[in-house]
Amino acid sequence: MSSRFNSVASGGLKVESLTGSVSLAPLHSATNIMKLGIYGGTFDPVHNAHLLVAQAAIEELKLDRLFFVPTARSPFKLDYQPAPDLARLQFLRLALAGKTNCEVDDQEIRRGGISYTVETLRNFAKRFPGARMFYLLGADNAAKLAEWMEPGELARLAEFVVVPRPDGGEARFQPPFCGRILSGFPFGVSSSQIRARIKAGLPVDTLVPTAVAEAIGKANPYL
Repeated sequence: MSSRFNSVASGGLKVESLTGSVSLAPLHSATNIMKLGIYGGTFDPVHNAHLLVAQAAIEELKLDRLFFVPTARSPFKLDYQPAPDLARLQFLRLALAGKTNCEVDDQEIRRGGISYTVETLRNFAKRFPGARMFYLLGADNAAKLAEWMEPGELARLAEFVVVPRPDGGEARFQPPFCGRILSGFPFGVSSSQIRARIKAGLPVDTLVPTAVAEAIGKANPYL
């Protein structure tokens, strides 16, 4: 698949997605290795805990940029049907509006079918040669990485960073994987809890960004 992210003379990026093109600030200086964070998930919907995780990763890993990558269909949740792709993308873009060091990457949705992380990491490696990549994942998934497609290639392409659980449970990596755990901002809320509250007619305005809450109120995909 050809890249839709192209370098421009200023050292920044011109990003093409489902909503068009936008020029972004330079990712890094010419003398430093680019450090990219990749945050995959269903984001159904994106909520404040996701944003806290992103901020912790940017600060602790000193990332140049963090990409939110919404999955089309998880290989581990084949029976689960998320909200429509365009709705999830809209909510993510609303949540990240004004955040110059975060952006939405819709490659898995554009690719369609089952989303495999190794394909996504290969795409980033091709677009950003020499970049150091950090992939964020939940603590429960750390011990299951060997079950993901092409685990050896995954371990070669990226470092894995565990999002801490609110209960402080320990995350364990199995060979060939090694990684680290973020220190900050565990927040006890999940997208499934938010969906349940929406279906029950309960407010979610303190759990998701204001713009996302407003968008859900106007065109609710969870009813």
